[in-house]
Amino acid sequence: MSSAIEPVGADAVLPPVQRYRLFAVLAGLYLAQAIPSYLFVAALPPIMRELGVSRTAIGAMSILLLPLVIKFLWAPWVDRIRPFARAHRAGWVFITQSLTILAILALIAIGPTQVGAIIAIGFVASLLISTQDIATDGYAAKYLPEADRAIGNAIQGGSVAFGVVIGGTLGLVLYHHIGWTGMLVTIAAISLLPLVAAAMMREDDPVPGMAPAQRPSIRAFLKRPEARQILWIALTYRASEGLVKAMEGAYLVDAGIPLDQIGYLSGLSATTAGLAGSALAAWMVKRRGLSFVLALLGGLRTLCFALFTAHALGVVAGALPLFGAAGFQTLIRYMEIVALYSLFMAVTTSEQPGTDFTILACAQLLVYLVGSMLAGKLADAMGYGFLFGLATAISAAAVIATLRMLAQAKIMRPAPMSP
Repeated sequence: MSSAIEPVGADAVLPPVQRYRLFAVLAGLYLAQAIPSYLFVAALPPIMRELGVSRTAIGAMSILLLPLVIKFLWAPWVDRIRPFARAHRAGWVFITQSLTILAILALIAIGPTQVGAIIAIGFVASLLISTQDIATDGYAAKYLPEADRAIGNAIQGGSVAFGVVIGGTLGLVLYHHIGWTGMLVTIAAISLLPLVAAAMMREDDPVPGMAPAQRPSIRAFLKRPEARQILWIALTYRASEGLVKAMEGAYLVDAGIPLDQIGYLSGLSATTAGLAGSALAAWMVKRRGLSFVLALLGGLRTLCFALFTAHALGVVAGALPLFGAAGFQTLIRYMEIVALYSLFMAVTTSEQPGTDFTILACAQLLVYLVGSMLAGKLADAMGYGFLFGLATAISAAAVIATLRMLAQAKIMRPAPMSP
């Protein structure tokens, strides 16, 4: 591809045309992933349940999240292998998005009640989307200047929010009006549009045959002290969130909140929080820096968890505090991702940006999912008050630990890896 963008240093500034082109490309790439993702996780389960599919069978679809957690295992291969001579990460996006669209169309032949087949196709799609995410994140980490990292991650958050609307909300509306086949054909057609972003990608990777300074690998990441430091932050900062998020809906039901109001909180409020929170976090990171933003968000998150705890213990009553805590917590979660992903980008290398970023992203997701899996058992055994109180304590400790680690770490663009 021509007009390649050079890899950026910490203090680099892109020309305006290249800068806005890069933003547009990232918006399209992240939207390309989000639309099929939320078709599977947000639209299909309600459709299946309406047709009588059991809750147990629908719950089995959680296996579709597995590739998102373990994608770091094949991330080095995405950094190493160039699918086409003139397109490295763009080649991966073309291949994975095209096959994902075929997976969506394959659902037409099986119908919405064939759970096993849906899970099989969905798992293939999840592998493809996860691989595409490695390439997209690597492209963003490599070419976004430090000053634009927060904006780039805010674009990702906004694109995900639109993906929820298109793949999830629109998918359900289309199914209601034009049926299973019409819904899938329309979503597949919409998923073709973001491929324009892949055609606009500009890269300067070494030509085929040139050996990089070091083959991309997980080991190369772990050899770097600053990378290990940020890995600990990834494993620490969000350790409490899965405990609350997994039981938030159940607690709202048990507290007597009507389902339609819960649906608003989890749907429309999440979308608006995704857009507003991502933009606000980008502005705050640019103005005040990562340490301040992570400390502020962690403190506010802890207060939200404390409010849940107080409500569960009967210290606070009424629905209004719950609406405030749940809605504000959603806003905080989107803002956290912008700040954390900007931090992760600070320790990626130009030789293996996808691998470095993916390891850190998987680490924070892994600890989130572990908390989610433990939440139900803790709530059943000890009650909501204990669960939310534990999350509050872990959140406060995680913020303190994160600030200490950030003070010790040298957050800068690392030099190229030596052989």
